[in-house]
Amino acid sequence: MQQANILVVDDEPDLQVLIRQKFRNKIKSKEYEFQFAKNGEEALEKLLGDVSIALILTDINMPVMDGLTLLTKIGDLNNRLLRSIIVSAYGDMENIRTAMNRGAFDFITKPIDLNDLAITIEKSLKEIEEYKLVLSAHNKLIALKQELDIATTIQTSILPKTFPPFPDRLEFDIYAKMIPAKEVGGDLYDFFLIDKNRLGIVIGDVSGKGIAAALLMAVCKTLMKSTALKGLPTDTVLYDVNNVIHKESPSNMFVTIFYGILDLRNGMFEYSNGGHNLPILISSGGKTKMLENVGGVILGAMGETEYESNRIKLCSNEMLFFYTDGITEAFNKSEEEFDEKQLLKIVENKNEYSAQNLVEFVIQSVKSFSDGTEQTDDITCLAIKYLKS
Repeated sequence: MQQANILVVDDEPDLQVLIRQKFRNKIKSKEYEFQFAKNGEEALEKLLGDVSIALILTDINMPVMDGLTLLTKIGDLNNRLLRSIIVSAYGDMENIRTAMNRGAFDFITKPIDLNDLAITIEKSLKEIEEYKLVLSAHNKLIALKQELDIATTIQTSILPKTFPPFPDRLEFDIYAKMIPAKEVGGDLYDFFLIDKNRLGIVIGDVSGKGIAAALLMAVCKTLMKSTALKGLPTDTVLYDVNNVIHKESPSNMFVTIFYGILDLRNGMFEYSNGGHNLPILISSGGKTKMLENVGGVILGAMGETEYESNRIKLCSNEMLFFYTDGITEAFNKSEEEFDEKQLLKIVENKNEYSAQNLVEFVIQSVKSFSDGTEQTDDITCLAIKYLKS
């Protein structure tokens, strides 16, 4: 336990001798350190000069500055964890009440019972230590909230938010949205023109939560786009990005990534899946099915891992719906899960929806299903509709 620094404020010199004698063992063992002042003014100077003083034992009636005035001055010292014990004449309840109203923690009466004083000091110091623990926990919570706020800002600031993103391109309709959870994760999405005929689409989810996940998410998004813009096949992009993440990221952090390239001339969609939730194809007739799971393992788990790719052809007005597990692992109050079967069902016959309407419809369906249950993971959706006939 840290040495307790106690300031005794009293104009009676005999009190110093009594206190030093009573607490000689604690002084010798460096549990207590006592300082002395003859009045409130001198005490205030010592307080301003020594921030380690935590407990004040002060008389009320003193020359120059009395104890009640000193209590008022102490209250003006911002950011100081101080506790005060008032010494007052027996029966002087009016001054005692005034002292307590001005912030005194406890009081003892004259003539001072040194055993009672020892108990009161010990109780006061214990309260100070407990308050320090509470204050420390409070500060940690504030720091954690700030960290989560930073993570949320990182997530939301680098994701595309302008829709429609390519107003002059009539071959497709695309929309995406992420709703961060209170505990921030690392969802990501992106889309970009690789060239005038090909559109790259990325969705992913970093393991873990907090600012570390948000930072890795930002790194993954940047890596994916910079690698994809080289025009490489989807499996090669995942292979290259995986090698970088495996070498550079912490060993306990991974990311699931689904990457696809839509050829805007003919609707050919090439993709490779790195352990992510499979997108849903909504046919022009409204039927739904998951894409075939072709690709490889989650990114960051092991280096030099080969990935495979697959191709499908989108017809006019067919849609692809991408999502993260914040959708399919949402729970309601009965602890039931909004699983992939429900998702497949609710997007049936929604091929006439716009991309934005589909995303908003799914998110609202999940919220209705959850019925007020707290969201524990980011919810991210992306929909694209091929429009070229």
